[in-house]
Amino acid sequence: MDNDSEKGDYAVDQIERVRHSVSNEEDEYTEREAKKIVHRIDRRLLVTIGFMYCVSLIDRTNVSFAAIAGLAQDLVLTGNRYSIVTLAFFPAYIVFQPTSTVLVRKIGPRIHIAVITVAWGAVMIGMGFTKTFGDFTALRVVIGVLEAGFFPSAVYLLSTWYTRYELGRRYGLFYLIGSVTSAFSGLLAFGFIHLEGAGGLRGWRWIFIIEGIITVLLGIAGYWLLVDFPESTRKSWKFLSAKERAWVVRRVNADRGDVEATQFQLKKYLAAGLDWRLWAYGLIFFGSTTMTYALAFFLPIILNSELGYDVGTSQALVAPPYAFAGIFMYAVGWLGDRFRLRGPVIVANMVISLIGLPILGWHPNPAIRYLGSFLLVAGANSNVPASLAYQATNIRGQWKRAFGSALMVGFGGIGGIVGSLVFRAEDKPGYRPGLWACIAVSLLNIILVGICTISFYFDNKKAERGEKELEAEDEGFQPGFRYTY
Repeated sequence: MDNDSEKGDYAVDQIERVRHSVSNEEDEYTEREAKKIVHRIDRRLLVTIGFMYCVSLIDRTNVSFAAIAGLAQDLVLTGNRYSIVTLAFFPAYIVFQPTSTVLVRKIGPRIHIAVITVAWGAVMIGMGFTKTFGDFTALRVVIGVLEAGFFPSAVYLLSTWYTRYELGRRYGLFYLIGSVTSAFSGLLAFGFIHLEGAGGLRGWRWIFIIEGIITVLLGIAGYWLLVDFPESTRKSWKFLSAKERAWVVRRVNADRGDVEATQFQLKKYLAAGLDWRLWAYGLIFFGSTTMTYALAFFLPIILNSELGYDVGTSQALVAPPYAFAGIFMYAVGWLGDRFRLRGPVIVANMVISLIGLPILGWHPNPAIRYLGSFLLVAGANSNVPASLAYQATNIRGQWKRAFGSALMVGFGGIGGIVGSLVFRAEDKPGYRPGLWACIAVSLLNIILVGICTISFYFDNKKAERGEKELEAEDEGFQPGFRYTY
């Protein structure tokens, strides 16, 4: 009884602390001033990390553009060699991710993210000078090691600066800047291959060299433009004042009470893996990235070899579906935040994908099949930020958030492995196994959201009856937490 009484007193103290925090937040800045601070965070953090994600996507997927521009012929990528090249990136990418969110906490985002970006940019430049299939594949592995530190760190960093119902749009904007901008890499590649013969190099080599130089420069700029965690005492170059950062800390604490990271303990960090929902979120992300990577690696090839467009046209036609996807993903992210919904957004995205898949795969008219790619690209890519928001909204605690980010992106890497293998050369002309695989993971995502929703419903009901506190594993947990459907 005494123990229960102490817990009750502690919960009351926590609630009073939150109310006091919210009150201070409202008194300190007007609504207009508060919005200006959030928009400053958007412009500095979202834009910087979004463009760094853009070069990350370009550098891991530009092999598809190089392949149809002479890489496949020069390095003799016959049989399954092209799939091996795309696959080589992912094993290291998956293995090295769990440590990334711990490292970014220890040494700070500015150093961690900037250094690995410069490093993989240098490797990209080297890929432009490779002579053999083996050398090229080895450098793809190195790219995987280095890029493993970027995405989970970026996702984790973003989640610490915003409240739960701001994350849908922010993840959408982050992914929009990255994926939509990177989609225009097809147009860049089309321009770079016209450097054919310059410096005695093939045009496809210039794709890697120039894009590698851009990555190095952006990594250097990132050292000054990236910001640290909101509660960190490490300085960020010309960003928020100490008073403004303290306001950000209070508002995030009022939302979920987990701004301050407790002392790192490996046992506690790994214990987050006992929550089965984290694995469900990871599987949802796996299904989403299986489709997005398959599209990134094979859409130019499908447009070229199946729909009959020439090399230049195929590279250029990749951009419009991704531009449409950018508009679509921001719209569904806004709706998710506006109505405080997460699961229905994922289901809607998967339904859109399920409509686009048979159109792209089975319609006899190439123009209509191309239209199907708009729906598929929109649904699949919109599900990446939607899945991230689904997870981030429904967990609390810094180390659980760190573990969850690494786990989720690790599953995304597994999706990349599957995505790089499902459209096999021997499945031409229809690529039916790849299309069926995409249909299967779309249905899997819908089922997983259904299971999580049922679980959320019963746990929320128990919490409302006072039978349990949700997400209360960490010290200083936020009373009154509820899962978002």
